[in-house]
Amino acid sequence: MSKVKSVEAHEIKDSRGNPTIEIELETDKGIFKASCPSGASTGKNEALELRDKDGRGVSKAIENVNKIIAKKLIGKDPTSQKGLDSLMIEMDGTENKSKLGANSILPVSMAICRAGAAAGKLSLYKYIEKLADINHGTNFTPFPTPMFNFIEGGRHTKGRNSLEVQEFMVVTQKKTFQEDLILANKVFSNLSEIIKKSYGEVSMGDEGGFAPPISKTEQAILMLKNAIGKRKDVSIAIDAAATQFYKNGKYVLEEKELSREQLLEFYIDLVKRFRSADGPSLIDSIEDPFAEEDWEGFKMMYAKYPFGGHDGIVGDDLTTTNRKRIKKAINSNCITAVIIKPNQIGTVSETLDAVKIAFDNAIGVIVSHRSGETMDTFIADLAVGVKASGFKAGSPSQPERMVKYNRILEIEGELKN
Repeated sequence: MSKVKSVEAHEIKDSRGNPTIEIELETDKGIFKASCPSGASTGKNEALELRDKDGRGVSKAIENVNKIIAKKLIGKDPTSQKGLDSLMIEMDGTENKSKLGANSILPVSMAICRAGAAAGKLSLYKYIEKLADINHGTNFTPFPTPMFNFIEGGRHTKGRNSLEVQEFMVVTQKKTFQEDLILANKVFSNLSEIIKKSYGEVSMGDEGGFAPPISKTEQAILMLKNAIGKRKDVSIAIDAAATQFYKNGKYVLEEKELSREQLLEFYIDLVKRFRSADGPSLIDSIEDPFAEEDWEGFKMMYAKYPFGGHDGIVGDDLTTTNRKRIKKAINSNCITAVIIKPNQIGTVSETLDAVKIAFDNAIGVIVSHRSGETMDTFIADLAVGVKASGFKAGSPSQPERMVKYNRILEIEGELKN
């Protein structure tokens, strides 16, 4: 039986230059590392990211790993993923991991998962598939459909433009992930030329997408449409992150105050106007179209469902990888797909529980990165291991994003051989 010999945490910087935590967990099979990302646009129901009094530092979270968590894990079997995750949850003792911090617990959980895979002589994605134990039937794709963030607004741009809508993604639909990535790079290059001609050099958002000086949702969609051209194997997905422009009971979008009914009509109009004469709309999904507690808004959109694709109404801030909130969203007819972010809930086991609920109810699963990322590739193996329908890791331009796409390419190559 493999045993944990040591667990040590130290500080590294994420892609936005903020401090975060990296774990080194040692067993007889070697040293296994994992690091924790951080979101800019976060739902209030996410597990707590523990920061020092200055709002940035992670020294307390590191201390929690080195002085509290590590002592309890020494000598334990890393193949007991659920047992060790439950032990850390019990040690924390809070609903949202506010005592130890999700940023302390999650990288330890991920490192345990890597150590468990090594003990079982399995690739990480195969080990995750075994842990998940999901009966997909025939309703799954071999590899997740990538969703590349090409134009950014909202909190991802730090005021570099006036877009309230947070992400405009290109969704490629080729037969292989390698072809998807090649096509995405072509569209990205086209978009770069379009933006340069109109605005010159522009800055990039947190996730490697462009942040052109625009304010209208339609402007962003038109840019992407022109970059895509007449291709039928590319669509657009939007992450509205509507909580960020919800103020005092109204949605403030493009200098107008909108009720939830008016915002719904805004979305439906967009979908209709970008529908081709002989096919579905270019827009095939909207993530968080309403605020994180606006259940009625989600229900109204679900009832009208303007999309052609399965993953049309996506919950993220609404659901926060939390099994209780996902169940409520499903039972209330609010969503057709859910975003899965491990650091929203804090352990691998709870993440897999959330995925299982979605699949058991025929809800699409989209595994996602965060705006503040590290070079860790765990979510790539997670997406393949659970057979997610979608995968978000930003634009194919920044190293912390590309390392995740390259990991899926590596897995695809391994499965072909």
